[in-house]
Parts: sequence; C-alpha cells; structure tokens
Amino acid sequence: MSTGLGLRERKKSATRQAIHQAALRLALAVGPDQVTVEAIADAAAVSRRTFSNYFASKEEALLYGDHLRIQRFLSLVQDRPQSETPWTALTEAAQQLYRQINEHDPQWIRQHQLIRQQPALLAQQITTYAAFEQDLAAEITTRLATTGNPLYPRIVAASFLAALRVAVRSWIDQPAGRTLTEVIQQVLVTAAGQFD
Repeated sequence: MSTGLGLRERKKSATRQAIHQAALRLALAVGPDQVTVEAIADAAAVSRRTFSNYFASKEEALLYGDHLRIQRFLSLVQDRPQSETPWTALTEAAQQLYRQINEHDPQWIRQHQLIRQQPALLAQQITTYAAFEQDLAAEITTRLATTGNPLYPRIVAASFLAALRVAVRSWIDQPAGRTLTEVIQQVLVTAAGQFD
C-alpha cells in the first residue's frame, strides 16, 4: 500500500490506519454508539486534533477500510485489459480483490454485520459508495468505444455494486458450504446477461 510513498506519507498512512484500527476494535468491543472520538484518539495514542486532521467523524474512521478496498478495486479495474467489456473487467477485478480479503476473518464479518445494524454507519457507507459509483462510471466510460447512451456507464456501475452487495450479504448470512468468491461469481454471472 505504501510502496513508492515518501517517509512523511508513510507516517500519515500509518497514523490513519492506526486510528481506523482503534475505532474498529472499540466498536466491535462495546458497540459504535458507545465509542467516542476521544476514546478512539486515546486508543490510537493520538490527540483529538490529530484525529480531526485525518477523519471528520468516528463513522468515517470506522469505514476507512471500505475506502481502502474501494481504491484498491478501482485500481484493479484500471489495470484490466482495455479489450475487456466493462462488466468483465469489473467482475475480474472484484474476484481478484475478494481473493485477497481473508473471508474467514471473523472481524471482517462482524464489521459488515455492525454496519447493517447502525443507521449512522449505514448512512456513511451509502455516501462513500455513491461517490465510488461515480468514479466507477467514469472508468466504464473510458472503456467504451463510443459514448452511446450517456446513462449506460452509470447503470452498469450501479447494477454491479448492487450485485456485489447482494453477494456479500448473502454469503455473510449463510457462509457455510461456499466461499465468498464462489457466491460473488454466481451472482455476477447471473447479472452479466444484462450488460455483456
């Protein structure tokens, strides 16, 4: 993640990650409603001001892992061959990303469950994913030989993210028997007929 960054940027990245991890540990231990910015700052061994330099709220700190995954996913999509259709490029990038995630990590599963139960976290996640949807639509636009319908990239981006949410939530609700990547593959193949 920090490859190619200078020392100052690596330190900033490490501080941001430490704050995120502290927020997540506290939220999983006592529930996000009981966690304060001050408690997160103390657990991360930073000042309240330092916390504010990195995150606007505790919800943003808690969901920083989503932000990192989004950036990684977008990078994987951009690295896919331009000859691939948008849906294929998105599918292959998603498979690669989720193979890198430890789906057996109970903390990752609990984080997803936590978000679904907390309106403030869910609202923050929706805001994050709405911005990501726009970035994804812009990347899809660059892959199209002709502009065609200007709404098409937005429809593909929104549909793809909705399919991913269905796959992840289905797997978290019933993880036994199949891997997360298998569930994602099944859902994306089912939806692919509309876009490939």
